[in-house]
Amino acid sequence: MRDYAARVLLLTGATGTVGAALLHRLTAAGRDVRCLVRDPRGLGAERVRVHIALGDLADPPSFRNALRGVDTVVHLAASIRDQPSGSIEELNGIATWRMVRAAQRAGVGHFVFASAIGATTSNRARFMRAKALAEEAVTASAVPHTILAPSVVYTPGDPYLTLLQRLALAPAVPVPGRGRATVQPIWARDVADCIMAVLDGRGDGRARYELAGPDTLTHQAFVELVLRAAGRPRPLVQVPEAIAGRSLRAIEWILKGRTPATWDEAELLEVPMIAAGGTADAHALGVTPHRMAAVLGSSSAAVSATVRVSTPSATRNCSPASGAIAIRGAAPWSPSARLTGPSVPAHRSED
Repeated sequence: MRDYAARVLLLTGATGTVGAALLHRLTAAGRDVRCLVRDPRGLGAERVRVHIALGDLADPPSFRNALRGVDTVVHLAASIRDQPSGSIEELNGIATWRMVRAAQRAGVGHFVFASAIGATTSNRARFMRAKALAEEAVTASAVPHTILAPSVVYTPGDPYLTLLQRLALAPAVPVPGRGRATVQPIWARDVADCIMAVLDGRGDGRARYELAGPDTLTHQAFVELVLRAAGRPRPLVQVPEAIAGRSLRAIEWILKGRTPATWDEAELLEVPMIAAGGTADAHALGVTPHRMAAVLGSSSAAVSATVRVSTPSATRNCSPASGAIAIRGAAPWSPSARLTGPSVPAHRSED
């Protein structure tokens, strides 16, 4: 374990799915943490244990103030939908470029960035393309860095799982698209443990790790598992992409920022997020990812009812544009954008 004395760590995305789990671990380990947040109340009880820097991804001057005296940056903040303060591209790609440039000027010694498996500039999803540009900005900088790219990130009670459980109040649950994109969901706490391992200097020292859980599921199987774990199994109704896209865009136009889901978030459900080595990178960091059924508390019957996809088949289903081994799992994926990771839609905007 490293000596953390006199070292300040800046954490963005501290109120998000992964950020909340990581912040608890950082304060328990005695780290001197500064959180860049819009509203400190989102930190809960942890706000009395950390330094607060007010700001967000759309406020570059706040980066400079937050980075004073900082040795390490953990950049988790992301958005999987357009916000009044900026677009997906601005809040993910451009904001990361500005953050890493500010970190370089501040003399930061280590920049840890949360990306997403399959992030490429040719990906169909705007969020994934923005994450790819953000990765390029990080790798092109002179700051020593580590990139962690998870598949779909989830945790009980996260926005996407909560949305699915609410939809299950109806006789059937709609699923946009075909629901065949394969993902390897990873628990937010496992991602947080991987980040802690990187901060502690564990692992093999590589610059990029792909974080995946032990289950390989289609999105349809993912939804079925969540509903069974919640005690609300329901038939799924596939909504063709064209209809889903027009409907969600119309709802966005009517409800503006209050819409429960956007087309950009729904499109992430059609993006495969598969790691070539499965859980190997997590194991290299000393972390054994949990099975999704165990985390959600679903019965063995629920597990057997899900559709398992072998890794080779999943890889064949991945398009070259998605990396074939490649969220929003994050960026879990949960329809409210917080990632990161990408989680798939797991967050709308993460402080």
